[in-house]
Amino acid sequence: MQDHLSSTFAALADPTRRAILARLTHGEKSVSDLAEPFLKDMSLPAVTKHLKVLEKAGLITKTREAQYRPCRINSKPLQEATTWMDQYRVFWEESFDRLDEYLLKLQNSQNLPKKSDKKKRKKNDSKK
Repeated sequence: MQDHLSSTFAALADPTRRAILARLTHGEKSVSDLAEPFLKDMSLPAVTKHLKVLEKAGLITKTREAQYRPCRINSKPLQEATTWMDQYRVFWEESFDRLDEYLLKLQNSQNLPKKSDKKKRKKNDSKK
């Protein structure tokens, strides 16, 4: 059995499913309304399979009101994925900050020209 995070990322891996979710950010839509922009490239059963993947991952909820089947987006799995990614975003930002500090220190210790000095020099060379 897959964990929730793996199911979320697996569902988000497909561009059609991401497009379906994007359409649901504007509010509840029926299955046929969601399928409409995709029907020139795929069949209704294919779109329905995409909806089932999203539903299984918990990213959407599909209800039934007579023949009308409205779908709505669920934010909880997206929030969990965002929380997980934020841990790594913080790690990478801190790593890049340390790299910037190291490069600046290295540049200062070797008296290398700074980026702004290089740009000035290029401008002066092009004027000659």
